Amino acid sequence: MNENKNASVPWVDPDDAPDLGDADLEQAVWRVAGKEVPPKAGMAAMRRAARGRPVGSTKAGAKQAVTVRYSPDVLAAFRAMGAGWQSKMDDALREWLRSHTAA
Repeated sequence: MNENKNASVPWVDPDDAPDLGDADLEQAVWRVAGKEVPPKAGMAAMRRAARGRPVGSTKAGAKQAVTVRYSPDVLAAFRAMGAGWQSKMDDALREWLRSHTAA
């Protein structure tokens, strides 16, 4: 592989990094929210850390991803509308809700 002559530090493949064992983690300097914490607290924070967006980082009215099944003809009709068909389906459902009451 060609080396990048503009890089200040040579690139190291992360797959070549050694596996860290419990002894390595015990000797590490742990920081949580910028503060140094004991190894047990650092490991607990690492285990608690969730993947994805941080809690509270999405808007209250943000759309939600769901899985729904529609009839093939309904899907075909909306997809035939081209780009933005999902938003058009959302608008159609919202319009339906305006004229119907929830049961």
